[in-house]
Amino acid sequence: MHKKPVALVTGANKGIGFQISKDLAIHGFTVLVGSRNLEKGKEAAISVGEDARAIQLDVTDQHSIDAAAERIRSELGRLDVLINNAGISHAGETGRKLEEVGKSGRPSVASIEEVRTVFETNVFGVIAVTQAMLPLLRRAPAARIVNISSGAGSLALSAAPSNTHREMFGAVYSPSKTALNAITLAFAIELESTGIKVNAVCPGFTATDLNNFEGTGTVQQAARHPVKLALLDENGPTGTFSNERRQLPW
Repeated sequence: MHKKPVALVTGANKGIGFQISKDLAIHGFTVLVGSRNLEKGKEAAISVGEDARAIQLDVTDQHSIDAAAERIRSELGRLDVLINNAGISHAGETGRKLEEVGKSGRPSVASIEEVRTVFETNVFGVIAVTQAMLPLLRRAPAARIVNISSGAGSLALSAAPSNTHREMFGAVYSPSKTALNAITLAFAIELESTGIKVNAVCPGFTATDLNNFEGTGTVQQAARHPVKLALLDENGPTGTFSNERRQLPW
């Protein structure tokens, strides 16, 4: 059994996932840099730390997921932290402005295929990866699962007339994060007796390619709260949805 704690971060070759990986490495973790493209993962792992390892992982491909789980089992023996970070905001052309993405995602005009594609990554991918990694997480003394969600998925916040961004709640990205929140709670309830803590986190409106770099926050700011939840002690919460400042309504 590997002596150092082990963390897997999906979608970790860039953006928030990359920064989370760097921060976990500083905290003494062997970090598995999950990336659909292995070469990009290898490049990122070099910057993450000397004990970081790239691992090919496409959250929409069950074969890729199973192969990653088997590699972790054979090389490291367990998994202490799973950060489900991989996510997409739409399935259209890259470089589109947020306003354009919002308009195309309105429920009256949204492409059903785009809805399926986004849910495949943001929801079904999280379920598939978590299921595959659970046997490894159960081998850890105090495993933690952190799902990177968004305040845009909060039904309560989006329904409030005072929310100036409520028109962005369409049929694609926001509902996928609503579903992710529900999945987070479901896993937290099932695993509560095991000591495995499962929480969802909103990293804030961060400048990444997810929003064509229109976000206002930095990846350094965005990574802080997910890392905090990954490092929870036995008295920490489970089944929560929060950002760095407060608990959020589901």
